[in-house]
Amino acid sequence: MAHSIEELKHDHVFLGADHERNERKVWLVIALTATMMVAEIVAGSIFGSMALTADGWHMSTHAGAMLISALAYLYARRQARNPRYTFGTGKLGDLAGFASAIVLALIAILIAWESFLRLAHPVAIDFDQAIAVAVIGLAVNLLSAWLLRGGHHDHHGGHHGHHGAHARDGGHHHGHHGGHDHGRGAEDHNLRAAYLHVLADALTSVLAIFALFLGRGYGWIWLDPVMGVVGGLVIARWSWGLIRATATVLLDAQPDDEDLADEIRQQVETEEDRISDLHVWQVGPGHRAAIVALVTSKPRAPSFYKEKLRSIRDLSHVTVEVTPAEAA
Repeated sequence: MAHSIEELKHDHVFLGADHERNERKVWLVIALTATMMVAEIVAGSIFGSMALTADGWHMSTHAGAMLISALAYLYARRQARNPRYTFGTGKLGDLAGFASAIVLALIAILIAWESFLRLAHPVAIDFDQAIAVAVIGLAVNLLSAWLLRGGHHDHHGGHHGHHGAHARDGGHHHGHHGGHDHGRGAEDHNLRAAYLHVLADALTSVLAIFALFLGRGYGWIWLDPVMGVVGGLVIARWSWGLIRATATVLLDAQPDDEDLADEIRQQVETEEDRISDLHVWQVGPGHRAAIVALVTSKPRAPSFYKEKLRSIRDLSHVTVEVTPAEAA
């Protein structure tokens, strides 16, 4: 069946279902964090409070890390239909998430190192002022976490491409599957990175408040740096989890807990049709691509096999190659 040039064309927009909403959330949290950062630095300079000034600069590191996420959302959205990106810009969020995870790991190391220095060389603490700063910081972080809540798991939404398929004489078929319920593996690692930065800041505030109250009541000055070490270790663990998750996507690996390849085999393979080569990878939150090479004793058009795969959730882009058994 002949196809016109227009019918053969299709875009490769594999952004998450809530991409624009999540982008707005991150910009809002950056504005909130930056406002609080400036207020603390200015107040600390006016009133001579090192605790306020230090916390303000600490918040700047998280604001900077979240700026990575925001700019990634912006660039991915604006360049989504740029033909230079073969499979779209859906994975840019994972790249930003990986970079943010590295920043988070560095923050964890700095917190732990500073805490070790404080253990070796204790300094006097103005408990009341430090507690006030920690409580204010915690309030801002809880508000930010509330704004980012739930969005790093994208369990619903549609497909941003259209169902435009084409076949070529060589037995190849490329096309999009539309209308799926993108749920499996639809986590937005970019938003997760921003959320973890907020959560890390909240954790340090909670641990600081706990240590400062006990330090004021019992004179346990050593507890403050100990809680810093604990916080650094927890943040490092979060960072490592995010590094592993984003690196898996960036390396086009199929996650161990997914069975998409098995689903494809179940839908396509019969006594006549056997899959000789199969590649499945993520091209964006909630979007998977697959290359399916078939050897068959009863060759059919690639569109026949693609139709079999239409019901598989998350499978947004499919390439099918059909080789007759005699030729193989």
